[in-house]
Amino acid sequence: MSYKETSHQLTLLKQNPEFSWLKDVTAVPLQQALRHLNTAFLNFFAGRAKYPRFKKKRNQQSATYASNAFKWDGEKLTLAKMKSPLKIRWHRYFAGIPTTVTVSKDSAHRYFVSFSVEEEIEQFPKIGEQVAIDLGIKDVIVSSKGFASGNPKYYQKYQKKLAKLQKRLAKKQKGSQNREKARLKVAKLQAKIADCRKDFLNKLTIRLIRENQAVITESLAVKNMIKNRKLSKVIADAAWEELIRQLDYKASWYGRVLVQVDRFFPSSKRCHACGHVLDKLPLEIREWNCVCGSHNLRDYNAAKNLLAVGRTVLAYGDTSVGDTAIAVSSQVSSK
Repeated sequence: MSYKETSHQLTLLKQNPEFSWLKDVTAVPLQQALRHLNTAFLNFFAGRAKYPRFKKKRNQQSATYASNAFKWDGEKLTLAKMKSPLKIRWHRYFAGIPTTVTVSKDSAHRYFVSFSVEEEIEQFPKIGEQVAIDLGIKDVIVSSKGFASGNPKYYQKYQKKLAKLQKRLAKKQKGSQNREKARLKVAKLQAKIADCRKDFLNKLTIRLIRENQAVITESLAVKNMIKNRKLSKVIADAAWEELIRQLDYKASWYGRVLVQVDRFFPSSKRCHACGHVLDKLPLEIREWNCVCGSHNLRDYNAAKNLLAVGRTVLAYGDTSVGDTAIAVSSQVSSK
């Protein structure tokens, strides 16, 4: 069914007394949901996405309001069919006129409002600093300048409390109010863990982008690495993929360059002083002595090697060096 057909079915449903509650809200978010459904099916039939999944009402929900379905006076937001403006605790102010507003609710019953607005982002002044980072577990990043970020391990910090709440949830009767209360406690703790992790990564990535003109890192196949049963939990807690994603868009926003070195480059096994490559370097070995006499710390040595490769690419403006594939993000001013 196309959007035109589903929109007609929506009109018929509103005329049915059993679905009179559909009239309690404006038709705009309902129509937007049908447009999203139509887009999802078009992507599925075109082979760009999987079959659309059913969304449970207790999971994340959202409603999108077009410009004709809300009022914005620069300070207060009033949605259609609402008598008074929403009480908002602001995360970040913006300048400009929003084109759409999306109200969302997560599984922990927290409500959020996001504004779609065109805004010029002021770029950071150009500097000559360059840094390479090696991703790890003990330290989320170790830079070529010797900085080690540490790893707060938020999931491990709250793991016992989360297991206790999940055990209580498993004992509750399905469909009962007590089960919903227990589920909500689990969802709130999981949301807290995710928020702590995002806050740590945002502060870390903006520091790297602010202090360096170019950031060099390795491109890891995190989805494949997370299949390791012994390391999957700590890898997921380190959130390497989210860290790279934040570096990528922040580099584009603020006029920086992100260089990603191919994952098969032997950054850990290669001595940054002489270039000698070890045959094997098990994960438990964190330090090793090279034949040239240099003592190498595994993560710091890898960061130094990544820095050398990244500088070569930046100097020649090429996207490949020998057998090492390099991906360089374009410097685009974002709006």
